[in-house]
Amino acid sequence: MKFKKILKIFLNILFWGFTFSIAALAVLVFIYGNDLPDYKKLATYAPPVATRLYASDGSLLIEYAEERRVFIDYADLPPQLINAFIAAEDQNFWTHPGIDVQGITRALVNNGLHMLGFDARFSGASTITQQVAKNFFLTSERTISRKIKEAILALRLERTFSKQHILTLYMNQIYLGARAYGVGSAALMYFNKPVSELTLSECAFLAALPKAPNNREDAIARRNYVLKRMVDEGYITKADADVAASEPLNINSGFTAQMEEDFQYFAEDVRRQLLESLGRETLYNEGLYIKTTIVPELQHAASDALNKELDRYNSIRGEGEPKLQGAIIAMNPYTGRIVAMAGGRSFNESSFNRATQAMRQIGSTIKPFVYLAALERGMSPESLILDAPIVGWREDDTLWKPENYDKKFLGDIPLRYALETSRNVPAVRMVQSLGVENAIEVAQRFGVYPPDLKNINLSLALGSGETTLQRLVQGYSAFVNGGYVIEPKLVDYIEDRYGRVLGGGNVTLVEWNEELLPPERISEAQPLSDPQSLYQMVSILQGVVERGTGKQARVPGHTIAGKTGTTNDVKDIWFVGFSKNLIAGVYLGFDLPQPLGKGAGSHMAARVFADFMKVALAGETNQPFSVPDGLTFMRVNRNTGVAAFDDPNGTIITEAFKAGQKPNPAPQKETKESGPVVGGVF
Repeated sequence: MKFKKILKIFLNILFWGFTFSIAALAVLVFIYGNDLPDYKKLATYAPPVATRLYASDGSLLIEYAEERRVFIDYADLPPQLINAFIAAEDQNFWTHPGIDVQGITRALVNNGLHMLGFDARFSGASTITQQVAKNFFLTSERTISRKIKEAILALRLERTFSKQHILTLYMNQIYLGARAYGVGSAALMYFNKPVSELTLSECAFLAALPKAPNNREDAIARRNYVLKRMVDEGYITKADADVAASEPLNINSGFTAQMEEDFQYFAEDVRRQLLESLGRETLYNEGLYIKTTIVPELQHAASDALNKELDRYNSIRGEGEPKLQGAIIAMNPYTGRIVAMAGGRSFNESSFNRATQAMRQIGSTIKPFVYLAALERGMSPESLILDAPIVGWREDDTLWKPENYDKKFLGDIPLRYALETSRNVPAVRMVQSLGVENAIEVAQRFGVYPPDLKNINLSLALGSGETTLQRLVQGYSAFVNGGYVIEPKLVDYIEDRYGRVLGGGNVTLVEWNEELLPPERISEAQPLSDPQSLYQMVSILQGVVERGTGKQARVPGHTIAGKTGTTNDVKDIWFVGFSKNLIAGVYLGFDLPQPLGKGAGSHMAARVFADFMKVALAGETNQPFSVPDGLTFMRVNRNTGVAAFDDPNGTIITEAFKAGQKPNPAPQKETKESGPVVGGVF
């Protein structure tokens, strides 16, 4: 009788305790459950994903992200990686309804024993589902109200989504150290491999990270603990765990997507361009696949060639002196695809890109545009120009007395010879005859100088105007591509996280294939100059490399054209050159302009060009420049422009003449009556 009475009291306590618990739970749900976030949006989870920049060959250059993340679908998660996380974080994940009563009880007992000094492991009781609720919707504050909201959300998540979906959310959202969010990014970050290639040891290491993501000192011990838990849960055998525990953890010292320094100037230009056209949110969080135009082999060759010359010069200067800087840029003259770009000695030392941002005087690299104006007006490459002193020529308040670099004067010389040897006095006479505006207009037309150029004067026509290396290379591209100004392209195409191709900026929608012919020109713009004049200029620039100031730019076995440039006092030196299908420009100078000193000159820039092109053209057959219809070729004396059969002494070359043009007349023999023959066209 007494026993029945005690049992009845116990059952009443149990009943009312249970009733009170249900009532308390209902009150808590009412209080905390009404204003919880909309968890149903996780059905279409699209987390911020890192944007990745790839070279033209598909190799990874760099990633842009505020949070590094690579989304991995549940079907692509390796079973042993899933098992490692469940063993480490939530052993009853597959059976509990969102909160783990058994786990809570175990945690309370263990934590109590731990506080009393017993050998019990301190543990938490949050399930994977609760962690998903907290990571997506709640803060990390340690309050009872937050834990209640977390539990309510976890129960609702379990009623709405499958276990697989919840686990997918967790594995892609969890923070695993070093700005890596999710197992996909962490696998790349720590082991430079996709999750599908992770070993058991590596899976256990990643599963140990959520507890202390930024503490790698205890990595071995934490990995081994997870392996033990996997044995306890029956996921692996003791033998498997022992083998995995004996493996060394080869953790990357740095993330491989942090590209080599060679590519950083190019990548930064891409970032700036896309930041402007796409916006920060899209660029950093939408997981874009950006296929760029850069060719790794050519990029390495460009950086090596530039730094070799800079190191040669800087090695003889004293410590503490300013270091010579420079830039090189190479692109396809038909498509504008930039295949190599280096903007200085070291991006880590200075991120200022001297290929695209530095405005510098261009010196004699302006001359081909001035001389093209003469060719367009009917002069031939062999038309004579007077190379003789000019005294007292005044422009505004400036008194000009131009000189040649060798301080000599040669009398009447052909236009070709004057440009091949980059003589200044004939160039001044040419500008004087054409008019400064006409001489400058060609450089503006070809995009070297802006169309709204102010204060047009003689010095601009002689190279005192400032522009960037990129704009100068653009202008020279028109010589070889048929007379078109092309826009430089850094990006072939962009795909979003779903594989859809995005437009905008300078992005083309079709990947370029180097084996194809150049694409049809979309623009209906007319060529900037006639093809015959353009070819004559290309032929002269070929002579610059073969016989003139650009000999250092020769590439054995290949047809090369180009032009040197040096500013006053040798403060800036240039070379821009091209083969039939590739153009490259080089600039060298100090960031705060100062003379480079004795022995320095444009041959240094030409040498950088040659070192680069030898790699770029290696293995390719020589391709002469295309010849337009309507030209006649005749052999002439290079020094006089007279037909070879009338003047066979000296260097004989083949010259291209338009209809109505012909070699210069043979010189008359001097007589006592006539005196010497002097003069010329200008």
